Amino acid sequence: MRSPQVEAAAGLPAEVTIYEVGPRDGLQNEKTIVPAATKVEFVRRLEAAGLGTIETTSFVPAKWVPQMGDAEEVLAGLGADGVGRRRPALVPNERGLDRAEELGLQAIAVFGSATETFARKNLNRSVAEQYAMFEPVVRRAQADSMWVRAYVSMCFGDPWEGPVPVEQVVDVAVRLMDLGCDQLSLGDTIGVGTTGHVHRLLEALEARGIGTDRVAVHFHDTYGQALANTMAALRDGVTVVDAAAGGLGGCPYAKSATGNLATEDLVWALHGAGVRTGVDLDALVETSVWMAEQLGRPSPSRVVKALAGS
Repeated sequence: MRSPQVEAAAGLPAEVTIYEVGPRDGLQNEKTIVPAATKVEFVRRLEAAGLGTIETTSFVPAKWVPQMGDAEEVLAGLGADGVGRRRPALVPNERGLDRAEELGLQAIAVFGSATETFARKNLNRSVAEQYAMFEPVVRRAQADSMWVRAYVSMCFGDPWEGPVPVEQVVDVAVRLMDLGCDQLSLGDTIGVGTTGHVHRLLEALEARGIGTDRVAVHFHDTYGQALANTMAALRDGVTVVDAAAGGLGGCPYAKSATGNLATEDLVWALHGAGVRTGVDLDALVETSVWMAEQLGRPSPSRVVKALAGS
């Protein structure tokens, strides 16, 4: 079978927006440097497969994340197609925003932490201090009519601190959204979340004024829970899901974080449930097979393995 039998599932949205993070979150933890031209081709192939929103790169210093040290070169290769409101890039601070503005980007993302330890390791700041770093970034971006996303990492557990209280996550989310961000992405950075935890967090956010219309979910598949957690979030009203083609990904500051939810696995499940995504699954699988060849290792996506071998 090249596509699932379609049987509409109750409680799911009619359409889901896939926020493709493969070129940024998917490649940032690779051991070898992927050439900028390969990244450009990756984005082009993802576009051709029907993925509308693609996070292209990150303006972090190369000494922190060497794999993202070629942001300007990648965006130059993409030209006008790489700077629109559906082509966000990660911006860690005002210096990163300066670089993004010089290139004319119209959409950015900031990356906060729900826990102290990860904030220190990833941002070299405390949780409280991260808001002071992000506030001028968001303010300036808004003044330039940019779209701004706020990531919150370690929402479901932290490798150093263990369980993370739901209200602690909500407090951070509210502070970031109060800065003026347009969308909140909830990150299960080490993949330990479960469906009940997802429901409880979304419920708590709703109670504090952040509805599912402003929320995206970002699950890693360390414990095989990413797809189940995503479907639970969709049944609670979320309609934006982060995923990476081929299940690429990890986190350079959290070694226990494995790949993201594979875009192909998500598309197979959604199409089978009668949910529209706009994605051509065969073209996407071809893209992930191609990227796996560039990386010299097979894709961990179950759907890629099944369709590529059929």
